[in-house]
Amino acid sequence: MGFLSTFVGVVGFGIGVPLGLLVGFFLFVDSQPKDIEDPVCTPLTEMDATALLDVLPEVPLWVKSPDYDRMDWLNKFVSDMWPFLDKAICATIRNTAEPIFKDYTGKYLVEAIEFQKLSLGTLPPTFQGIKVFETNEKELVMEPAIRWAGNPNITLVIKLKSFRITVQLVDLQIFVAPRITLKPLVSTFPCFAKIVVSLMEKPHVDFGLKILGGDVMSIPGLYHIVQETIKKQVASLYLWPQTLEIPILDASTGAIKKPVGILHVKVVRAMKLLKMDFLGTSDPYVKLSLTGERLPARKTTIKKKNLNPEWNEKFKLIVKEPQSQVLRLQVYDWDKVGKHDKLGMQLVPLKLLTPHETKELTLDLLKSTDVSDPKDQKKRGQIVVELTFVPFKADHGSFDEVLERYERKQSGIDSSSDDETLSGAGLLSVTLQGAEDVEGERHNNPHALVLFRGETKKTKMIRKTRDPRWNEEFQFMLEDPPLHEKIRIEESLGYVEIDLTDIVRNGRINQKYHLIDSRNGLVHVEIRWTTVEDRADGTA
Repeated sequence: MGFLSTFVGVVGFGIGVPLGLLVGFFLFVDSQPKDIEDPVCTPLTEMDATALLDVLPEVPLWVKSPDYDRMDWLNKFVSDMWPFLDKAICATIRNTAEPIFKDYTGKYLVEAIEFQKLSLGTLPPTFQGIKVFETNEKELVMEPAIRWAGNPNITLVIKLKSFRITVQLVDLQIFVAPRITLKPLVSTFPCFAKIVVSLMEKPHVDFGLKILGGDVMSIPGLYHIVQETIKKQVASLYLWPQTLEIPILDASTGAIKKPVGILHVKVVRAMKLLKMDFLGTSDPYVKLSLTGERLPARKTTIKKKNLNPEWNEKFKLIVKEPQSQVLRLQVYDWDKVGKHDKLGMQLVPLKLLTPHETKELTLDLLKSTDVSDPKDQKKRGQIVVELTFVPFKADHGSFDEVLERYERKQSGIDSSSDDETLSGAGLLSVTLQGAEDVEGERHNNPHALVLFRGETKKTKMIRKTRDPRWNEEFQFMLEDPPLHEKIRIEESLGYVEIDLTDIVRNGRINQKYHLIDSRNGLVHVEIRWTTVEDRADGTA
């Protein structure tokens, strides 16, 4: 009897296991993904105390955190627009994914990959609140809290030669708190040049994944692995200080260009100039400027009654776009009365210059830039100039370099004995953004003065305001860094003196200062120190 029962058990096990696997396989393959149903929503007023405790973590941030503002208007807008946003987003997903799917067609026994269903569902994402930061920069910084507990219906079909596999995404939940920065703010619509996005903490992503009708996320350990993998991948790309930059405006149309170097110009001499005066001579001088700049042109001295003048005068011009800017040289005959006569002109593209290499050019003077003009065939003489382009050192404002400077300062390495390493010529840029709470009963037309090394520069006058916005930049080209020096900013009812030592060491400051002798007055100043490259650094 014992032998018979053992034999029957072995045979039953041998037949039952393959038969069960075979039946399970066909049921698994033939199963179809279920349609997503809309969830049942219950108002908070109908919930008891126990249910309210369960949903307490879902309370919007503007309720729990006073520094978050509510965004009911935006949620209403997204809710009304969601049916149309759903179709537009799904069309974008489909157009983006189809070329990727085609790359796998014909490989690994795959005949086709296509979306069987693609919908983001009826539940739109909600904004739990938004926090807006005030900064001294020309930017707008905000942190919205976004939650999406959606009911998307996304089913992907992979057609193989013998059968097909369905993959369905269900029960998607996303909670993310990005920092969105619109910068820099410019005067060209939409008034910002780019969008910078970064995540302040790892996002929460939860979803179900059904393959051939079975929820693979229920496999022990797989759910945790997938969650951690998604968080790590997203964090490695966008977790602060990593950022995603989305350009909105071309740099040439809206963004403010920063100086990248200095053009050293030496006007040496001119030869065989035209005779413009009654006695057969001329009184020449040279005007030089860079295209794309609104600054007034620089001028040489006037050489009276000389057709072959020698100047040997040096000038420094600030370069912002070396690949597109052009040096404009114009020679004039000075007249005591009336308009000065133009003797000739010439253009030199800066892209022809090699950094740190002095280039001497002998240029034929032309009447205009139109080469086909028959009047340009007339000999107008020549001008000799020496040009040297010296670029600034690379901006040292990256996160890693700022951290390195902070560590050096904390360890005591960055001390006053490092002054020798800070030597060299450079550009001191002073931008007066504006002022606040300017006092005085009759003081409604404020302006400001910048005083440094004997030079005085003045902003424009803003009428009928006590909170002027100048946004004017003044530049000082210096042969050595302004260590242990101060720059003075004066407003009619107050002043401030700013020590430049920290600016030379750190490269830049941007903050508001209280005006001395003023009750509540503030002035917003941005100062930047940029040094030129040494020849040894030219390859940097």
